Amino acid sequence: MAGKGNDKMAAVYWLIVFVVLLGTEAVTMALTTVWFAGGALVAFVLALFGVNTQVQLAVFVIVSFVLLFFTRPFALKYVNRNTVKTNWESLIGKKARVTVEINNAESKGAAILNGQEWTARALEDDKVYPVDAMVEVKEIRGVKLIVSMEQEEL
Repeated sequence: MAGKGNDKMAAVYWLIVFVVLLGTEAVTMALTTVWFAGGALVAFVLALFGVNTQVQLAVFVIVSFVLLFFTRPFALKYVNRNTVKTNWESLIGKKARVTVEINNAESKGAAILNGQEWTARALEDDKVYPVDAMVEVKEIRGVKLIVSMEQEEL
């Protein structure tokens, strides 16, 4: 009979771990503890059936890491899909006006973007963009805009 009491206590402990982890996830919304809550839930069910404590711990670890490694990338993609781009990310795709001819071979070029002048380089090394050309920001490397000719709308 002593074994049955310990089995029930293990189930209670796993339930407490599950609730604490889920509560932590609800408060932080960081997708950090929900995976371990899943492992605790499976361990809780095993404890209800009287499975050995070492097996419960092993299953907790295995299930937690399987959930973490196989579902986290999908969950992050789903959760972050409406994230508003800020800082430099928001500049990608914007239009800039060339103020100094952009010529990678001569290591020169500048463009105005959102009222600020940036050092600019062409995405393709062989391209040269004249003053007053409109270019599109493709990426930012350090403090340089990497640009290409603005695409014509059809």
